[in-house]
Amino acid sequence: MQFLYPTFLFALATILIPIIIHLFHFRRFKKVYFTNVKFLKEVKEETSNRNRLKHLLVLLMRILTIAGLVFAFAQPFIPQGDEVKTGEKAVSIFVDNSYSMSSLNAEVPLLEKAKQRAKEIVEAYNVEDRFQVLTMDFEGRHQRMVGKEDAISLIEEIGITPAVRELDKVVSRVKQALNNTSVENKTSYIISDFQKNITNLQTEQDTIIDFNLVPLQSVRKQNISLDSAWFQAPVQMLNRNNPLVVKVRNISDEKAENVRLTLEHSGQTKPLGTLNIPAQSYSIDTVNITVLKAGWHEAVLTVTDYPVQFDDKLYFTFNVPEQIKILVINDGSSNRYLDAAFKGINFFKVDNVRSNNLDYSQFPNYNLIVSSGLKAVSSGLAFELKNYVDNGGNLLVFPSPNSDINSYKGFLGGFPANELVSFDKNAGSVGRINTEEFIFKDVYENTRSNLKLPTTKGHYKLTDFGSRGEERLLTFRDGTTYLGKYKKEQGHLYLCAAPLDTEYNDLVRNAEVFVPMIYKMAISSGQDRKIANYIGRDEVLEAANPLTGAESVYKMRGRTEEFIPEQKKIGSKVIIGINNQIKEAGYYDLFHNEEEVLEKFAYNFDRKESELDYFSDAELKNAVGGSFKVLESNAETDFTQYIGERSKGIVLWKWCLIAALVFLLLETLILRFWKT
Repeated sequence: MQFLYPTFLFALATILIPIIIHLFHFRRFKKVYFTNVKFLKEVKEETSNRNRLKHLLVLLMRILTIAGLVFAFAQPFIPQGDEVKTGEKAVSIFVDNSYSMSSLNAEVPLLEKAKQRAKEIVEAYNVEDRFQVLTMDFEGRHQRMVGKEDAISLIEEIGITPAVRELDKVVSRVKQALNNTSVENKTSYIISDFQKNITNLQTEQDTIIDFNLVPLQSVRKQNISLDSAWFQAPVQMLNRNNPLVVKVRNISDEKAENVRLTLEHSGQTKPLGTLNIPAQSYSIDTVNITVLKAGWHEAVLTVTDYPVQFDDKLYFTFNVPEQIKILVINDGSSNRYLDAAFKGINFFKVDNVRSNNLDYSQFPNYNLIVSSGLKAVSSGLAFELKNYVDNGGNLLVFPSPNSDINSYKGFLGGFPANELVSFDKNAGSVGRINTEEFIFKDVYENTRSNLKLPTTKGHYKLTDFGSRGEERLLTFRDGTTYLGKYKKEQGHLYLCAAPLDTEYNDLVRNAEVFVPMIYKMAISSGQDRKIANYIGRDEVLEAANPLTGAESVYKMRGRTEEFIPEQKKIGSKVIIGINNQIKEAGYYDLFHNEEEVLEKFAYNFDRKESELDYFSDAELKNAVGGSFKVLESNAETDFTQYIGERSKGIVLWKWCLIAALVFLLLETLILRFWKT
């Protein structure tokens, strides 16, 4: 047996007080007159013996009462294997309050059980100890060390949060707080469900802080999650079916049947049917969204699920332009066939501009730029076109039959793309069309049934460098490139080996190839805009920058909040940094003037927490090695007693106090009922 405060044992000297009182207790003798003193000596001896025994018992009870009180203040304990640390302690308690903690443990959410455990841990320590209460939110006030009552108040305030952090970041935060204290005894408790996708604890031994893991697990590992959604086409069109692909996951060991999927768009809720999803798998469905008006659109997909509901909705936004804008750069007059191809499609707007009359600042406003028959590409134009493609633009190049090859070599080499070598006046014909690539994908039901492919009476031979990353869309019968595609940064370059002039190339007369080709190039995008973003990932957003003043400031506005994000203007674009300022799922508008919304963004709760795959106690022990102690317990375990026994051994002060009260009671009974 050991004592937490052994100096209190000096108070055992106080047992001398009742001993001294007993030894010097003189009583007045009362005279009693007897008529016969024959038996007086015998009676006197018997009474004296009984009084002496009574006084000794009273003395013993008083000594034991004082000893019990002294031992209670000295706080004796029996060590249980761990080294018992005495003195003031600094204790950090992390409560996982992410969305996975909303699943049930018995009949209550895991978060409520975690808060109960945290309060029991606090109660296991002394009043003079200091506490840090930490959550997934990483709030500044949670970095301070507080007293016992304040710690319990902070624990009671904890609620579910969308924030998700790996546990190695939690450990770093704990170390930062505890290492700033002057207290020598430092202990940390991490209360979590220990999902495998966030439990990345390092196994290095920390001898300064005693880390303890308190695992909690739900009774049902079952969840249906709206994982993601995306449009098949990069640009959504008016008055057309825009296919939306939806991915729904079943995170359970049982098959999910009749999962209802609905879509809310333009103020209407539309049921999309039911899904049957295999266990631990997913289902992909495609729904058509018909858009009747241009501009920004808000929509939300929903499935019905319980009890984990944070991932049952997927908010997304998309923009439908009134017109697809195309810039055609010519040396002379415009190509009438090219104009005719777009004339019958009212949502295409074509601007024909001569190469010597260009406004480079307008390039970002076009979905597609067509270089049609330029004899030479100046260095300034080459730089601007490359910059346009780098920032997500699409460029289609038709060379002139008498092009300056050196000029084109410098222009194409900057991407880099295969270069013009020489002009071949021999006839050629296209023999293969790549229907696996976006431009011609899903355009033809059967490419073998009388599909007329382009022919040429002259075309350029191109270099064939594998390092240029060319993807052939149309190929001559001899295997050389007729139309090639090159990915450059966020955009695409399309290079045709033949001029657009009908004297050399009949592509413009071949409507079944030319029209869908130009159409798909115009609506394609090198950088697909995300229709849905996720809270906590802190991804950088990109938007058009119509403002020129350096003092102009963009703002973000949600349903209940408005804030100024981090922003950096780069030419015609502005880079937006959220920096974890968004806490609630929904729609957020980017604006400068209150009346004009520049872009809409949809934010959803992070799907990391959807994966209900936890470490068991045994797996957790193997994963962390000896760096962390795993505190195994069940739902009925009293953590106040459990932690007390671990940190102080088997505590005996309560029994000492009870013993003191018992001895005091016995003394009272002796004095009251022992008659002499």
